[in-house]
Amino acid sequence: MVALARAATVLGMPLVVTTTAADSMWGPTTPELVQALPAGQKIIDRSTVNVWHDDRVRGAIEATGRQKLIFAGVSLEVCAALPALSATAAGHDAYVAVDASGTFSQAQRETGLLRMHQACVVVSDYATLMVEALADNASPEAGALYAALDMPFAVLVGQISTACRA
Repeated sequence: MVALARAATVLGMPLVVTTTAADSMWGPTTPELVQALPAGQKIIDRSTVNVWHDDRVRGAIEATGRQKLIFAGVSLEVCAALPALSATAAGHDAYVAVDASGTFSQAQRETGLLRMHQACVVVSDYATLMVEALADNASPEAGALYAALDMPFAVLVGQISTACRA
């Protein structure tokens, strides 16, 4: 999730970040994620299980003007799947970064994936979603994006390519 946040920031994508019951049940947002967010990024503390059901969150998402939405969460089957299902029902194209989302059991993960598949939510890995958004490796953001994705092999390939051109 941290690499996803860093990569989205490199690409200038708007982020809507939430936590659930930060002062009690689930605790605050992990410091590593907070550090990866753009300076001044608001984190919406909510009580709803499905973030789409919180008017502040849904309003912030809709205010981005984006049709294509990427979701990730502590639990794939709840925190990522439920809002993705709701966003799809509301007419958005929803994507879930599976490897940027956790789970509490393999059975929950598998049923969450099946449920999303049945509802036409696109499931992928975070790096592929970000590289797809980049679209062109000649983009000025390409180097920073690959570094943000925590893909050491991509950095190595870039270094070899640079050395060969020298």
